[in-house]
Amino acid sequence: MKIENNSVVSVNYTLTEKVSGKQVEQTSKEHPFQFIFGTGGLLEDFENNLRGKKAGDTFDFFIESSKGYGQRDEQHVVSIPKEAFHNEDGQFDHENVKIDVTLPMQDNEGNRLHGKVVDITDEHVRMDFNHPLAGFDLHFTGEVLEVRPATADELAHGHVHGEHGHHH
Repeated sequence: MKIENNSVVSVNYTLTEKVSGKQVEQTSKEHPFQFIFGTGGLLEDFENNLRGKKAGDTFDFFIESSKGYGQRDEQHVVSIPKEAFHNEDGQFDHENVKIDVTLPMQDNEGNRLHGKVVDITDEHVRMDFNHPLAGFDLHFTGEVLEVRPATADELAHGHVHGEHGHHH
C-alpha cells in the first residue's frame, strides 16, 4: 500500500540540522514515529516528501526553515515579571525556574505555550517562545516501515491506536 490520505504510516528516521549536521531527533524500528497521513498535524513538506512511498522505501530530504518552523522572531523573546513565578509561599520557584528549562505557560487568551528560560534577573524572567527548531533547515533521512489504512476509530479520534500508537 502506498502512503495516501487517511493511511497510518510508521517511519524510522533521523532528523539533523542541515547546516551543522547536529542530530536533533532519532526514532528506531522498535519505537517508530507513527501518524495518520493527510490530517494536517505535520509539516506539509514532510508529508509531501513521503506521499506515494510504501513500506521498505527510504527517504532523504530537506525542509527549509521557512517551510518548517519559520525564522526566529525576537518578538517571541519576552521578559515576564519574576512575581509570576512565585510559589504558594510567595517565594520565587528556584527549583523549577532555571536557565535552559522549558516551561508550560498560557497567554492572556488561555492558549498553551512553551517557553525556554534564557535569563533570570532581579525583576524578570526572560523567556524564548520560538519553536526550538525555528531558523533551522531540516534534513530527514529514514525508511518507511509500514503503511496501512487508518481504522474508523483512529480517524474519529485523530490519532493512531495500537502497539506504537495511543492507548485508551
